[in-house]
Amino acid sequence: MSHVELQPGFDFQQAGKEVLAIERECLAELDQYINQNFTLACEKMFWCKGKVVVMGMGKSGHIGRKMAATFASTGTPSFFVHPGEAAHGDLGMVTPQDVVIAISNSGESSEITALIPVLKRLHVPLICITGRPESSMARAADVHLCVKVAKEACPLGLAPTSSTTATLVMGDALAVALLKARGFTAEDLRSHTQAAHWVVNFCCA
Repeated sequence: MSHVELQPGFDFQQAGKEVLAIERECLAELDQYINQNFTLACEKMFWCKGKVVVMGMGKSGHIGRKMAATFASTGTPSFFVHPGEAAHGDLGMVTPQDVVIAISNSGESSEITALIPVLKRLHVPLICITGRPESSMARAADVHLCVKVAKEACPLGLAPTSSTTATLVMGDALAVALLKARGFTAEDLRSHTQAAHWVVNFCCA
């Protein structure tokens, strides 16, 4: 990109507030998708005898990593697997006792759709989070969680902004709903943190 001059009087605060307004509106619309499918997803995760495995490419992958970390720290054992690496052997980490959450705003991520037949053969429950209920991933899922947004906060409509925020919030909603269902407490969280510190101190000793 060539060097450009800052426009006289450009209002950074106004630009920032416009983003917040757009994303607030999108989150308000997300309320309609906390429905029976949300309950089904929570039930599958609650009764999961293994771990919740989260997958996503690109920005969805970054959101997925955060989602898995939040699940793991609030009583739902979880980890992230990169779909590209899964196709090269890392899918061996997934067992029939696990639940997979696959994230893609378009619902057409080729890296994920290529894995779905394998997950089906393994009888792994599949929860897909997409912005398109008619997408390949949504149709293949055992449970589909819709995070459709009216528009991205990016004025070009290209950079994932509102859509990634909606996905992140849906992940938080799952995590906190499960936390409450499990009766997970502050003491439980502290014990997780203390155990992690003990491991770090032991390994570094």
